[in-house]
Amino acid sequence: MKMQYHILALVILLFTACKKEKPQEMQKIYIGTYTNGNSEGIYSIQFNPLTGTLDSLKLEAKLSSPSFLTLSDDGKMLYAVEETSDFDANSGGVVALQVTSDGLKEVNAKATGGANPCHVAYSPSGQLAVSNYSGGNLAIFDLLEDGQLGDRQVINHNPPDTTGISHVHMAHFNADGLFAADLGLDQVKRYTKQPYGWVPAEQEALTLDKGAGPRHFVFDESRNFMYVINELNATLTVFKRDALGKFQPLQTESTIDPNYAGPHPCADIHMSPDGQFLYGSNRGENTLVIFKIDKATGKISLVGRTSVEGDWPRNFTLSPDGKFVLVANKKSNNITVFKRDEKEGTLNFLHEVALDSPVCLVFE
Repeated sequence: MKMQYHILALVILLFTACKKEKPQEMQKIYIGTYTNGNSEGIYSIQFNPLTGTLDSLKLEAKLSSPSFLTLSDDGKMLYAVEETSDFDANSGGVVALQVTSDGLKEVNAKATGGANPCHVAYSPSGQLAVSNYSGGNLAIFDLLEDGQLGDRQVINHNPPDTTGISHVHMAHFNADGLFAADLGLDQVKRYTKQPYGWVPAEQEALTLDKGAGPRHFVFDESRNFMYVINELNATLTVFKRDALGKFQPLQTESTIDPNYAGPHPCADIHMSPDGQFLYGSNRGENTLVIFKIDKATGKISLVGRTSVEGDWPRNFTLSPDGKFVLVANKKSNNITVFKRDEKEGTLNFLHEVALDSPVCLVFE
């Protein structure tokens, strides 16, 4: 009988040991910064997906103001803009870096053909789009098999018959072509690819209210609805695709509190992984605005606003599982972490880490 008890105890011990959870694997986040202060380039930090804690801040690459970053789909390459005007002949730069076990390794770098590039977008078909804010143009690079930057096409947004001043702020590739938000022209331009390069699509542009200043945008999973955050008039505009494949304005809502009268340039926009909620950052008011999405109609309704616990939230991101929101606060030199209520969409502040001029957060 004692032998049976010993065997039973051993089985229970082994079963309990097998059920113990494996140590939680940390996730790496790359951080873009402005380097006109104490920051030196691209940093990384480790994120715990169970607790939301951040630690082990590390300088990965010394670059001049790598203000926006993007990873290739396979995670083997990281691309960063250098938001300057002196990379080469009144132009900013874009840098291709290989992701290795020893860190980031620069592969090559090229001029973007315009000053102050502020955004870079990756296409799985082997191209990269860089938005030149001050240059007022869009640069599209071919990517070589090893991820290097190849030939470049530059699309000028300031033709002779345009009275506005172009400020290209974001580009995005999808199955419908290439979209580019132009804050200066109050338009989101559309392009289609031909064998000789990108050309204006049948619907050349989505036009917003004069002075709106479209900055960033996001599509729902079906690509039937497009959500544009407008920097200058602090609004969010919903576009709906019609039967001909063109996008028509459906709804516009303010992102700031009606009682707030200070500076209010919006910045970034993201959708929750389940497509139920939309988040936008308000600089000045220093909040994240939260909207609920009606997935059938595409329309949005206000949930509320949450303080970012910092100053000037230029960029933010959701963790891959959608359970946390992380905000890069440029002027207060901190990254703040929030736990997200996945059912209600609301945010609860957890903690922060210090870093000079953080402006972009990208999960590896």
